[in-house]
Amino acid sequence: MCAAVLEGYCGSVFWNSSYVDREDPDLPVCLEQTVLVWIPLGFLWLCAPWHLLALCRRTKDTRYMSKLYIAKQLVVSLLFLTAISGLAITLGEDFGPSQAKPTPEHNPAVYYTNPIIYAVSWVMVLLCQEGLRRRGSVDSTTLLLFWFLVVVCDIFPLQTIIREALRQGEFVDLPRLCLFCIAFSLEVIALILSAVADISPEAREVAKKNPEAGAAFLSRVTFNWFNSMAIKGYRQPLVQEDMWALKEEESTGYINSHFQHFMQTEFAAARRRYQKRLAKNQNRTTHNEAFSNGLSTGLGKGISQDVLMMEDRGKKDDKKEKKTKKKKEEENYPTSWLIPTIYKTFKWVLIESAIFKLLQDLLSFVSPHLLKLMITFTQDQDRHAWEGYLFAVLLLVVALLQSLFLQQYFQRCFVLGIKVRTAIMAAVYKKALVVSNDTRKESTVGETVNLMSADAQRFNDMTNFIHLLWSCPLQIGLAILFLWQELGFSVFAGLAVMILMVPINGLLATKARKFQIENMKFKDKRLKIMNEILNGMKILKLYAWEPSFQAQVQGVRGQELNVMKKFAYLTSVSTFIFSCAPALVSLATFAVFVGVSSDNVLTAEKAFTSISLFNILRFPLAMLPMLMAALVQTTVSRKRLEKFLGGEDLESDIVRHDPSFCSAVNVCNGSFSWQKDGEPQLKNVRLDIKPGRLVAVVGAVGSGKSSLMSAILGEMHCTKGFINIQGSLAFVPQQAWIQNATLRDNIMFGSPLEEKRFQEVIQACALAPDLELLPGGDMTEIGEKGINLSGGQKQRVSLARAAYSQADICLLDDPLSAVDSHVGKHLFHKVIGPNGILKDKTRILVTHGVTFLPQVDEIVVLVDGVISEVGSYDSLRSSKGAFSEFLDTYAKEQNNDDKNSTKSESEHDQGLADEDMIPEGDDTQPDSPLEDTVTATLKRENSIRRSQRNSSFRAARKSSTKKSENVGETNKGQRLIEKETMETGQVKLSVYLEYMRSIGWGYTVAVFLLYLIQNIAYIGQNIWLSDWTNDALEYSNLTYPPEKRDTRVGVFGALGVAQGLFVFLGTLLLANASVAASRILHSRLLNNILHAPMLFFDTTPIGRVVNRFAKDIFTVDEAIPQSLRAWIMCLLGVLGTLFVICLATPFFTIVIIPLAVVYFFVQRFYVATSRQLRRLDSVSRSPIYSHFGETVSGLSVIRAYGHQERFLQHNETTMDENLKTVYPWIVSNRWLAIRLEFVGNLVVFFAALLAVISRDSLDSGLVGLSISYSLNVTQTLNWLVRMTSELETNIVAVERVTEYSVIENEAKWVTDTRPPENWPEVGRLQFENYKVRYRPGLDLVLHGISCEIGSTEKIGIVGRTGAGKSSLTNGLFRIIEAAEGRILIDGVDISKIGLHDLRNNLTIIPQDPVLFSGTLRMNLDPFDTSSDEEIWRVLELSHLKEYVAGLQEGLQYEVAEGGENLSVGQRQLLCLARALIRKSRILILDEATAAVDLETDNLIQTTIRKEFAHCTVLTIAHRLHSIMDSSRVMVLDAGRILEFDSPSSLLDKKGHFYAMAKDAGLIEAESTSL
Repeated sequence: MCAAVLEGYCGSVFWNSSYVDREDPDLPVCLEQTVLVWIPLGFLWLCAPWHLLALCRRTKDTRYMSKLYIAKQLVVSLLFLTAISGLAITLGEDFGPSQAKPTPEHNPAVYYTNPIIYAVSWVMVLLCQEGLRRRGSVDSTTLLLFWFLVVVCDIFPLQTIIREALRQGEFVDLPRLCLFCIAFSLEVIALILSAVADISPEAREVAKKNPEAGAAFLSRVTFNWFNSMAIKGYRQPLVQEDMWALKEEESTGYINSHFQHFMQTEFAAARRRYQKRLAKNQNRTTHNEAFSNGLSTGLGKGISQDVLMMEDRGKKDDKKEKKTKKKKEEENYPTSWLIPTIYKTFKWVLIESAIFKLLQDLLSFVSPHLLKLMITFTQDQDRHAWEGYLFAVLLLVVALLQSLFLQQYFQRCFVLGIKVRTAIMAAVYKKALVVSNDTRKESTVGETVNLMSADAQRFNDMTNFIHLLWSCPLQIGLAILFLWQELGFSVFAGLAVMILMVPINGLLATKARKFQIENMKFKDKRLKIMNEILNGMKILKLYAWEPSFQAQVQGVRGQELNVMKKFAYLTSVSTFIFSCAPALVSLATFAVFVGVSSDNVLTAEKAFTSISLFNILRFPLAMLPMLMAALVQTTVSRKRLEKFLGGEDLESDIVRHDPSFCSAVNVCNGSFSWQKDGEPQLKNVRLDIKPGRLVAVVGAVGSGKSSLMSAILGEMHCTKGFINIQGSLAFVPQQAWIQNATLRDNIMFGSPLEEKRFQEVIQACALAPDLELLPGGDMTEIGEKGINLSGGQKQRVSLARAAYSQADICLLDDPLSAVDSHVGKHLFHKVIGPNGILKDKTRILVTHGVTFLPQVDEIVVLVDGVISEVGSYDSLRSSKGAFSEFLDTYAKEQNNDDKNSTKSESEHDQGLADEDMIPEGDDTQPDSPLEDTVTATLKRENSIRRSQRNSSFRAARKSSTKKSENVGETNKGQRLIEKETMETGQVKLSVYLEYMRSIGWGYTVAVFLLYLIQNIAYIGQNIWLSDWTNDALEYSNLTYPPEKRDTRVGVFGALGVAQGLFVFLGTLLLANASVAASRILHSRLLNNILHAPMLFFDTTPIGRVVNRFAKDIFTVDEAIPQSLRAWIMCLLGVLGTLFVICLATPFFTIVIIPLAVVYFFVQRFYVATSRQLRRLDSVSRSPIYSHFGETVSGLSVIRAYGHQERFLQHNETTMDENLKTVYPWIVSNRWLAIRLEFVGNLVVFFAALLAVISRDSLDSGLVGLSISYSLNVTQTLNWLVRMTSELETNIVAVERVTEYSVIENEAKWVTDTRPPENWPEVGRLQFENYKVRYRPGLDLVLHGISCEIGSTEKIGIVGRTGAGKSSLTNGLFRIIEAAEGRILIDGVDISKIGLHDLRNNLTIIPQDPVLFSGTLRMNLDPFDTSSDEEIWRVLELSHLKEYVAGLQEGLQYEVAEGGENLSVGQRQLLCLARALIRKSRILILDEATAAVDLETDNLIQTTIRKEFAHCTVLTIAHRLHSIMDSSRVMVLDAGRILEFDSPSSLLDKKGHFYAMAKDAGLIEAESTSL
């Protein structure tokens, strides 16, 4: 019916199968004039409205007209003219003056309608192109596709006309032909023009920064715009500066604002649901009323506070329930709002990617059908050749479309994953800035950082594969449907095998997880010991304890490797099952199929179509269990994130800012607690501080001084009363918080630089001399947590920050406790006091120092959280209240030595427990980071107590001031530590060989051979199958003999099992080999690190060394064996495929070469770029986490200064820097995939094409085999490159481990020259012209020391900082080696014997009591050489016996990391016990500068006097009174001995020693006692 109408319409036949059923097929003219015209135009009319909308919008049409635009419009206008001309010709023919036409027979209707339709369409195109220009688009996908369709559809009529002309020998209807050719060439030009990007000048600027913005459709689809980056990365290693700018919608700020917008609505809804649930659970209506009131007020206030995301007033009441409902964990906070938020924020990307995925899934089922058609084609010799070519082209087209859709889907999903991660990280950061202290207490800094790293990453990974949740079931369903059509119900046999695999895999996975957990436990334990070893390296070296700790680490490592071996065996079992699976599945299916009835014969099309369908099935079945596991993990992360992000915020209304009050700080009858419903720490506080006053807050330890500060800052819960503050705040916390930035940035803290004010502040805070010594002046970079500043410097920088900020009110929480007395005086006078630079500001100073109290305006005395009295110094003294008690206590402590009253020289010491009798030559010599002496280590070992107490590490500073100026590094050295070497470029072959050597060559060859045999078995099995399918032709009319059938099935099965077996053996061998390699690499690394000289640990951050033991060893343990195995299997898989195709069609060898070349280049470009992008990603990711960690630890400071916004900005910038490396990395993967898949698709095409060409000589089985193989090759090629690049990335770990396995070692531990048995018996020391420097190229620190110390002498060594006191002990223990001269002990030159022989026979009680986690016994006697009795005796002598005996575990008591569970005093006494147990004749006592309470100090002194009476004792003294009873005192200065005599004669000499004693206020005391 329809055809008849159309035939009337165009006056010729519409369809007749005889057209195509011949060698040279063609289409009927009518079809070409109707359907082929309507297809492209229909597409245009559908898409046009979208473009025309732009014309309706009123835009100022000032946009620029490019030459390209004009050319496009010109071409379309010409096309319009051709359409009009076509109509004119028809009209002319029909109605013109008839030339020799006997009968006026008119042209058919089609000759009128087509030109008209075309003319209208070309006008439409003109309008569309104008609309595009107004919108400012680069190009139009729809128009490009339209032109493409037009050209494709016009090829058919063109070839019809040409063939017709060739047949008749002349052109019929010349005018129409000419018009058609002109139109066709114009269409081709239009197609080319529409493929070019039309970039406006303003867009060109953007495109320079980010080429994606100016990429045309074809470039976007094939990721061609990435070429420039790939080429650049290939030529030279990429750096952060090479990264492109982010597009607006990919930046953190944009993503975050969108996410927050949806999050607020979702969270509010969840809150309401939560409230309803609570109301249901609790029928106590009163509670509910209170609740809703709380909520409404909360929300009312919250909206005005822009920084605070939401006021969580209602939430705060929930805390009460938390206690009652501990069991109902999930009831405490609003749930299930995070996923909807993510969905709503990103729903369009999700929908887009879902469409691509759906299309790709459907297309993946077209290939097996085409394969089937292809096989039937080769079997039937009567078919026309053009069908085969058509199938080959279709295979190519389908494969190309599939690749394009798949890559677009992946691109969308991965970018989405990154965006989700970014949104979550930004939300966590934002929340952390406003979170209340209660919520903060619930999770440690580490856990919060984990939310940002691990949990956000989980969401990222899950989003990448979210569509598989519906795509997997869909693929499985479709595959089963098509298999059912092929093989009937025998498909269920194969399916059953596949489904059986799932629980088996599940079982193996749970077992594997158990091993993994166990493994992590050992890993953590090993790293904990390693961490302690590295932190306490100095002690290990001084005590020669390395072997004991090495044994400990090796023990744990042994257990770890055992678990790893088990895990590897398990993996090989699952690999065996996995590699057998395809063979077993096809075996089960085919065996059932041929076994069920003798009519069922396995034909080639059935066999190979089924196999390619089973191949499609493998992926979703393997993915489902993994998806489930990932889902479970993501759910856990979701709960954690919801709990944190839904936690309560800091109440913003605790502190008011009411201008009607006339005082600066007013606390009105306030009680404050840390917990919401806890006991108030501060009760009924009434304070009224007028502007510009200096108020001191004093009180005993724990009386609530710091809490008062926190309350004023609004960090505590207010249970009653209120606080009013007028003006801005600055806050100096007790423990200085220093950012990882330059010193200048730390002081300016976001304020603009004013040079004059900056210099004033530097001078006032006594930082000028420090700046001279720092290598980069005020531009020196300060390490994390201020590692390269001493405690006092940190505190002064913190104070300088407050002074520079020009805030109206300064809260100073004991800033003077960490600095020396004279520095404290300087700071008070120049900064805080009545004449300091803050004199016009309101200052609230918490202090322990009694000295400055007379100079303050007002004193507030706190006792147990209550203000007991307020008043001036004199009025409080006279009132004899709590204040005078406080004064007496402190005065006593300060003058403990000379028992004088407060009026004496006590001002020197102002209550610092470490009474520094030695003035520090001003605390101006900071630890210049150059002298990478032991400084850094000491600092790291004990930064905690140090930073509270004591500013300059006296012991640690060996470099004289001069030194740092003339060291070459000063000029470069604004950075503290040399940068970690980041490997660039290709990994050297030597690294691979190094790893192979660790594995062992025998193993390597065996593994490769086994995998090779497995591959041969796989190919053999498939060739056997293709041979089997040929039986169908042989026995087409005969019955199939059962014994033949059994042989076929049997051999097929046997080859399948053989594959599995060989893989199993190969994997097993590889597992054993890689464990052996891990063992070797780790022991070498450990051994070398323990032999490294102390210098190495001073110049290398601990984190870097730990990283070698953590991340790199982990890579060697787990990642490398896996990627190696995958790589070998991929490589063999690709080679096998090519072999099979060449076997089927030998001509294919010709195609291999050009394809291999393309492949090789793509792969090299990709690997170079991708590897560098990965490195940049990890380098730019750590600043995000460290900045976050820093923010969390400095929250109170950031909030006090009100800098939340600035930190949010900074976080966004840091994250953007990271995103700039992540996006190109994702694109690089897509760029590679699309190129490789193109190579793979060509392999498919040529395999099919060659099969068609040589179909006469081929049997159908081989065709099926070669094409089904080639269909798999795309994926394998992709994997091969991935694996190569992953292997290259991972093998770097071997390089990094080897790098630290070859560092220069210190001298041998034991040499051939051993000292005598009981050496040293006498304990006589001789220094002969002893000179030493810290490392070659630096100045000497000791300039020729010569002296003799007799047996059992007690020597005190004194001197200012940097005089060389500690260098002396370092030289004695050979921590540093002599540059000249020598030291003799009992006549033995110590440089000639082994280090352990030396160090085992000397004893030191170090400054800092370093303990290791382990038992108490292990801490005293790590080698288990002493009996329990001896240990108890030693504990008794060191006054610890009662304490230890009182412990449940006694000597087996576990000491926490760093000895955290013992007090400082107890730790010091344990170090004394260590010394007592060693019973050596020479004792070095490095006196503790840190606060040891006087009692402990006395205990230690008396024990040493009694127990070490028969020993030679060298005491490095920091407080003179402790060495006044020495036999002799050595005064050092700048590495030379100035004076060396008994204390009394030195005092009489009135030289240096006398001056020191006088400074320390000992002279009057001494004179009276003498």
